[in-house]
Amino acid sequence: MLRTPVPPLSNLVRHTKRLWRQFGIFWLGAIAVGLAAVYYARLIDWGYNTFLEQQRERPWLPLLLTPAVAAAAAWLTRRYFRGAEGSGIPQVIATLHTNPRETGARLLTLKILAGKIIVSFLGILGGFTIGREGPTVQVGAALMFNLRRLYPRSNALIERQLVLAGAAAGLSAAFNTPLAGIVFAIEELTRSFEARASGVLITAIIIAGVIALGLNGNYTYFGTIDVGTRFPDLLALAVLLTGVVTGIAGGIFGWLLLNTARWLPAPLRKLNAEHPVVFAALCGLLIAVVGLISGGKTFGSGYAEARGLLDGREQLSMFYPLLKMVSMVGSYLPGIPGGIFAPSLSIGAGFGNVLHTVFNGMQLQMLIALAMVGYMAAVTQSPITSFVIVVEMINGHALVISLMATALISSRVSAFFTPPLYESLAQRYMAPSADTAPATAAAAAAAGNPVPEPLAHAAPPDAAEHDGTSAEHRAATDTNDDADLDTPRR
Repeated sequence: MLRTPVPPLSNLVRHTKRLWRQFGIFWLGAIAVGLAAVYYARLIDWGYNTFLEQQRERPWLPLLLTPAVAAAAAWLTRRYFRGAEGSGIPQVIATLHTNPRETGARLLTLKILAGKIIVSFLGILGGFTIGREGPTVQVGAALMFNLRRLYPRSNALIERQLVLAGAAAGLSAAFNTPLAGIVFAIEELTRSFEARASGVLITAIIIAGVIALGLNGNYTYFGTIDVGTRFPDLLALAVLLTGVVTGIAGGIFGWLLLNTARWLPAPLRKLNAEHPVVFAALCGLLIAVVGLISGGKTFGSGYAEARGLLDGREQLSMFYPLLKMVSMVGSYLPGIPGGIFAPSLSIGAGFGNVLHTVFNGMQLQMLIALAMVGYMAAVTQSPITSFVIVVEMINGHALVISLMATALISSRVSAFFTPPLYESLAQRYMAPSADTAPATAAAAAAAGNPVPEPLAHAAPPDAAEHDGTSAEHRAATDTNDDADLDTPRR
C-alpha cells in the first residue's frame, strides 16, 4: 500500500501565508470595521444623550457650550487632524480616483481615523447638527487601507479594493443596510462596477454586517412602516410635488455649501481666513440660537425627530426643515468632522410633515418616506443609493416604485442648482502629490470656502481613472501571491 507523501513543512508554511494574505487579513479588517461602526455609534449616541440631559436641566447652556465646543473642534481639526473634516466620503472618493497609496497616506491615516472619531464626538457633545454615518465610511476605509502594510507586495489594486470594501462595509454597518452598501460603492464611490472587486465588496459587507447584527440584533434603522396595499389616487401628484420641493431644497443646500464665497458676507469670510477659531465660535452660537428657537429640535443628527414622526410620537413645526437646514449649514462652515446622511433624512422627514398639509388625505408615513428619499437624493445626487437606503431603513418595499420616482425627480431638479456634492468636495483632495495637497487644502479651508474651484494643477478625474486603470492592469498581470484579493491562486 502506497503512502501519500507528507508535504514538506516549508510548503505548508507557504500555503498558510498565502491563505492569510488572501483571506485572513481581509476578514480581520472587515471584523474591525463592524466593531468600529457599532461602538462609534454607541459613543455618538451616548454623547448626544449627555448633551440632551444637560440641556433639559439648563436650557441656556447651549449658548455657552456650543460656541466653546465649536471653537475647540475647529482648532483641533486645523491643528492636528487636517483631512478629517466634513463627512469623510469625499476623502474616500478622492482616494479611489487617484493614486490610492499617495492620497490614502494623507486622508486615511490612523491619526485621521482617531481625529474623526474624537472631534465628531466632541461636536455631538455640543449639539452640532451632524451625523455619524458619513464618518463611519471614512473610518471603515481607513481601517482597511492601513491593512496594506500586512501585504509583503501591496499594489494599487489591493489598496483600492481595501478602501472600497472598507467604505461600503462602514455604511452598511452604520445603517444596517447591506444592499445600500453595495449600491453606494457602485454609484457614489466608483461610478462603476468591477467584477474583480465584487466578491471583495460583498464579503466585507457580510462580515461587518454579521458583527453589527451580533452586537445590536436585527433591526431596521427607522422601524417598519405600514402603508397598506391600496395607494391613494393622488400618489403620482404627491411623488411629483415631493420630488420638486425636496429637489429645490436639497439643491439650495448643496449650493450654499459649495459657494460660500458668493453668499457669506465679506467680513465673515475675512474672519474665517484670519481667525478661524473665532469664526467657528460664531457658527456655534448660531447653532445654539436656532436650537433654542426650535425648542431643542434642531440639535443633533435629527434621528429622534424623524423616528418620532414616523412612529406618530413627534409633533414638529412647519419651520423645522428650514431651521434644521440653517443649523446644518452652520455645523459645516467651520470645517469640523461630521456627516450629512442622518440630518438630511431628518430634514426630508420635516418636508414630508409640511407636505401633509397639502395631501392631508394621504398617510403621513408615506409622505415622510417620499420626502426623506427625495431630500437625500437631492443632496447627494445619487438616486439609486438614496432609495435603497430608505427602503432598507423603513422596510418599505411596498413603496419601491414611488421612492425610485421621487429620488429620480429630486436629483434631476437639484442638478439645476449645483453639481454633485461629494464629487465636488472630493476635488480639493485630488492633488497630484502629497506635498502640495495639504497646503492646497489648508488654503481652501482658510479662505472660508469648503469647496474651492477644481484645482488647476490637479489631475483631472479622467486622468486619475486612467492612472488607476493602468495600476490595476499592472497589478492584475503581476504573478505574486497578493495580486488579487478576490480570486484565489490555483
